[in-house]
Amino acid sequence: MTDVRWLTDDEQRIWRLFMSAVRDFNAHLDRQLRRDSGMPVAYYEILVYLSESPGRSLRMSELADLARSSRSRLSHAVAALEKAGYVSRCATDADRRGSVAQLTDAGFAVLEAAAPGHVTEVRKHLFDVLTPEQQRQLGAISGAVQDGLRPICAQALAEDAEAEYAAGGDAAAGGAGSGGTAAQEPAPQAAPES
Repeated sequence: MTDVRWLTDDEQRIWRLFMSAVRDFNAHLDRQLRRDSGMPVAYYEILVYLSESPGRSLRMSELADLARSSRSRLSHAVAALEKAGYVSRCATDADRRGSVAQLTDAGFAVLEAAAPGHVTEVRKHLFDVLTPEQQRQLGAISGAVQDGLRPICAQALAEDAEAEYAAGGDAAAGGAGSGGTAAQEPAPQAAPES
């Protein structure tokens, strides 16, 4: 390949620094959540996505897209959360082919308990070490990288979904996604309907 645009020494340094920082940051958040809340960061993210959704529920396919996870990996993670009593699953009313994951009251309670420690670590190790200008730059840089990857990632998710469908559905494998973390307070619990 003669047309490869090899990284300059400075680009190589930035690339390696970026990868190391992201890896270390995600590993730290995962350790903190496992230690303090007994769950990996991927499970925490699933609970956050459900807490932010109407009725605290999502179709499994939508949840997989949000978590940037294959459906089989998500199915494995939701099964573990279901076993812990944090999530329940049922068939969709509309077509009976898919299923819906719903955050239980116990799941919401564990999320509420986990959120303060998680958010504290995100603030301490990301926002507190950056100036306001660096935070804005990080947002712009992250958005630019994500925009460049969005079409490629969408295509890969579609191909994964096709392959899983062709293979017969949700064979469980591995843990859920490995994206960023949802470092925010859980969505407020809706008042009970009367």
